[in-house]
Amino acid sequence: MLTRRHLLKGMAGAVPAWYLSRLEGLAHPKAPLVAGEPMATGKFKPTWESLAQYQVPNWYSDAKFGIWAHWGAQCQPEDGDWYAREMYDEGSGKYKFHLQKYGLQSKFGFKDVIHEWKADKWNPDQLLNLYQKAGAEYFVAMANHHDNFDNYDSKYQSWNSTRLGPKKDLIGGWAKAAKKHGLRFGVSIHAAHAWSWYETAQRSDKAGPYAGVPYDGKLTKADGKGTWWEGYDPQELYAQNHALSEGSANTSSIHKQWEWGNGASVPSKEYCEKFYNRTVDLINKYGPDLVYFDDTALPLWPISDAGLRIAAHLYNSNMKRHGGKLEAVLNGKVLTPEQQKCMVWDIERGQSNQIEPYVWQTDTCIGSWHYNRQIYDKNEYKTPKTVIHTLADVVSKNGNLLLSVPVRGDGSIDEKETAIVEGIASWMAVNRESIFGTRPWSVFGEGPAIESAAPLNAQGFNEGKGKPFGAEDVRFTTKDNALYAIVMGWPTDGKVRIKTLRSGNTALKHTVNKVELLGQSGGLSFTPTGEALEVTLPDRKPTDYAHCLKIT
Repeated sequence: MLTRRHLLKGMAGAVPAWYLSRLEGLAHPKAPLVAGEPMATGKFKPTWESLAQYQVPNWYSDAKFGIWAHWGAQCQPEDGDWYAREMYDEGSGKYKFHLQKYGLQSKFGFKDVIHEWKADKWNPDQLLNLYQKAGAEYFVAMANHHDNFDNYDSKYQSWNSTRLGPKKDLIGGWAKAAKKHGLRFGVSIHAAHAWSWYETAQRSDKAGPYAGVPYDGKLTKADGKGTWWEGYDPQELYAQNHALSEGSANTSSIHKQWEWGNGASVPSKEYCEKFYNRTVDLINKYGPDLVYFDDTALPLWPISDAGLRIAAHLYNSNMKRHGGKLEAVLNGKVLTPEQQKCMVWDIERGQSNQIEPYVWQTDTCIGSWHYNRQIYDKNEYKTPKTVIHTLADVVSKNGNLLLSVPVRGDGSIDEKETAIVEGIASWMAVNRESIFGTRPWSVFGEGPAIESAAPLNAQGFNEGKGKPFGAEDVRFTTKDNALYAIVMGWPTDGKVRIKTLRSGNTALKHTVNKVELLGQSGGLSFTPTGEALEVTLPDRKPTDYAHCLKIT
């Protein structure tokens, strides 16, 4: 029977020597792979070469805009991202917040935050109705985060939302609402990293009256007698029955170990197989159109082939549900050019600076990923203008935008977020034809912002680092026989000058016959010159944020 080491040696793609050498030191490195959820068979095999047969489905190429509910138990405290990790980092902001709100981490850990999470104001139908009006063509819900809590009826994880916390099938509710409102449905999966992400829960205070008293990260099922969590094993949630990663005392060290290198503690075979089973169970139960992985390439790669098997299962099972046609989308991060053939490249909080050969996606958020009350109080949300500018820029480069609207612990969004979504909806009502179903032109745009664009960093993270868009910045899209020029501001003199459309430019293969402004009837006066196509705008703007010229 093949061992995991043999499987890794036979996989396509480089498996680092550091992992193969460390694998020799595991307790049972040659134990056979554990059977579990069967992988759907078909066209795709669990290898990079086989996954490279993937073709992006038309629905996703046309969709352009999705909205994401990055919502889970870590939204309950309303203190922002990575709460369940950083609440155990003594002296940090989240540590102090937790101490004040809930008490000592050794007595009230993240498992207890889950217990307080009730989601009593969650109305998925109401939210999906709002998002559909804002132009979203697909909706993504978080199935689990690095906190390892499943937001669905999970066969393999007792710590899930149907048993604890809300005691509701959240993914099931989101999926039903998405179907009702005609949106494609996706799930985001982040739990592969719980193994190292929760290592802070193994700590204890270094100072004060509770110095040396362990936090709750090493508790076991036997410790729960007489508690609310009696019968549940905290190790099923925290997964901390292992040695710490090298440098674990430095909370930020996880970032350089995200790909399971640089001294990261290597997850056990049982952990990897459980992740595979949980994820395949999720896919089988809810049949998502899109699966988003918050991992480099695929989850647990290169230390396990679990992610490859999940990808093959997703594609094969999706084809069977659709009569042999592949309708599934799989998002992965930090992909090599070869891996970009196997799935859709996702850039976190950033944008490509060129037209990409394959359809890709930007994911970003109007606030922090998990709801943060401070952002609300300080009015620090992204504006509709910023969202629309990002959307136009991304679509002009062959991308989609997945926008997270943070959800409060109770399942609602606040009135400031509602206003932002409504602002996007008002723009879409007039200008959506310049976005949906379009394709890139021969160039993506022009203007001063191009020269100041920041390069990508790791997963992305170049958002907002360049010059803000203004009236001289234009982004192009095409559909049928129309060219759309999305102008990122209203020029003070009432004239748009598009240099790319100047007379004699080889990028313009046809004569401009008509220029219209979406939201206004009739054509506009225009003059082609050797410097630019000069278009005279009307006295009043039909919409805010950006203005779409339809050129035929």
